[in-house]
Amino acid sequence: MSRSSTSFNRGKARYRTQPTVLVICEDSKSCLQYLKDAARHFRAYADVDIAHCGKTDPRGIVEAAIKRSKDFDIVYCAIDRDRHETFDEALELAKAHSPKVSVIVSYPCYEFWLMLHFKKTRKPYRETATHSPGDLMVKDLRAIDDMDTYEKGQSEQLFGKLLPRLQDARVRADQVFAEALGENEMNPSTTLHRLIAKFESLGAIEILA
Repeated sequence: MSRSSTSFNRGKARYRTQPTVLVICEDSKSCLQYLKDAARHFRAYADVDIAHCGKTDPRGIVEAAIKRSKDFDIVYCAIDRDRHETFDEALELAKAHSPKVSVIVSYPCYEFWLMLHFKKTRKPYRETATHSPGDLMVKDLRAIDDMDTYEKGQSEQLFGKLLPRLQDARVRADQVFAEALGENEMNPSTTLHRLIAKFESLGAIEILA
């Protein structure tokens, strides 16, 4: 994705220096692969690194982001609310290191973003005696015909499959997030559309005259 100094010096066109971006994902398969494919699709020419840090709890992810923030212009932490005990701590820790560290949150989990490719919903997901909010979200996602074989943590390349529905998902995510703020109830909602918008802006290389 990054461009060498040689390629930047060819011809008469010069390119603005693009920021270096790190995205740390909570999971090592589904969301990770989706975001890698999204960055590739939008030709994010910045030095974009999308990785799993070996941590799965929100605070551990944010702590890893803080440690690596010296090597990047901005670090995004893509985390789920679900029933993580360190979630609130992670948000406060990230806020203390803003704007270098930014949190991309999905309530209850990343799969809500996938759901928005098919429909808008504000149905909350609450933990039960036998299922986490994330489990219930995945169950609803599988009820959709095109997603009936989905498994949490799978590495199937979903970005290309859902690409025709991407714009609808972005619009719905923005609407749902606004409603969530207005109602002071974030469950369900997501800010993954903001990360997609960031990839799109990084891919829009601006040529200097």
